[in-house]
Amino acid sequence: MADGFAEYVGQRHERLCRTAYLLTRDWQTAEDLVQTALVKAWTVWLRIEADPDPYVYRILVNTHASWWRRHWRGEVPTEALPEDPTGLDFETGVARRSALWAAVGGLPARQRAALVLRYFDDLTPQQVADALGCSVDSVKKQLSRALARLRVDPALHDLELEALR
Repeated sequence: MADGFAEYVGQRHERLCRTAYLLTRDWQTAEDLVQTALVKAWTVWLRIEADPDPYVYRILVNTHASWWRRHWRGEVPTEALPEDPTGLDFETGVARRSALWAAVGGLPARQRAALVLRYFDDLTPQQVADALGCSVDSVKKQLSRALARLRVDPALHDLELEALR
């Protein structure tokens, strides 16, 4: 394999799949999205001089946007969601996650991408900007708008989601 591509995929595949899942809300589509992004990255791998993460994330987000524009979207996943670390009972945890997921899924694509990359993948604002191909100020604006929309979402008001307040 070309200088470190196999190692990169081995180290980042799970994280890329998680990011793709959060963007697409479907595991099979997420896996397809990651594979497509990695194929695109492979074709230019030797030309990537610095950290490949921003480049690969940008491919991932742009490919998802392209698919979304063509209406190639999966359904909301029906498999069990990850455990809730808050210690709530199962039903309450599922209700909270479902409501939050529905609210995040209702955000515009750019806001959802910025939110996923920043808070779920824990990228810095600069890394998110690099991945989205925009300025840090634009990322901050997208995040601010996304959080504002989530704060006023009526489905989330009864859930006591302190992180959004």
